[in-house]
Amino acid sequence: MNWTKVLTEEARLNCLVRTDTLARKLALSERIVRNALSRYESHGLVERVSTKIYINHFNQQFSVRDLVSVLRLRSYVSLESTLAEWGVISQSPSLLTCVTPGYPQSFRTRSVNIVYRKISEGLYWGYEEKATRYNKYQVAEPEKALLDWIYLNRQEGLSTPLDELNLQFLSPSKLREYALRFPRTVNDTIKDLLLETAFPSSKPNDRGDRAVR
Repeated sequence: MNWTKVLTEEARLNCLVRTDTLARKLALSERIVRNALSRYESHGLVERVSTKIYINHFNQQFSVRDLVSVLRLRSYVSLESTLAEWGVISQSPSLLTCVTPGYPQSFRTRSVNIVYRKISEGLYWGYEEKATRYNKYQVAEPEKALLDWIYLNRQEGLSTPLDELNLQFLSPSKLREYALRFPRTVNDTIKDLLLETAFPSSKPNDRGDRAVR
């Protein structure tokens, strides 16, 4: 088997390789495919992300977003990644942050740093479909990403800094509407945030250390 030729041909179709799909296509056992990919991984030509999924470096168009729906079919990009993309927060995260109603997990390799945080089934909404060159994935609306961020941080006992949020790219009416579908504590946080944005405190230090838990 000429595996260089196989991987080159696969690279024309996608930047990812699944061992089970490739095994069926080549009429080989999955063990043989895994062993071959392991050899190529040692030379940096493929990169294992999970048990069955590899990045094919014969394709130069890989984006970490190619993996979002591959690693978790029901998931969407949200939280800091979406907020930074929209300019709501100024700090860009070093990892891709996603939510899923499935079990939470992180994936970290040389080319990948992606985390899935668990959200309840009833809050799995508020996203739209996007596409890379080869794969489709979902991404949260910015208003939903902010609510997800506040909600999950509260659930996990983490603070959520709100004092430097840039809300100009968010729709206040949509934020209020979406907040009604979250627990009361999140809804109250959004009410306070919008009120303070509309009528900022006359005391310059009032918001200095503001964070919500």
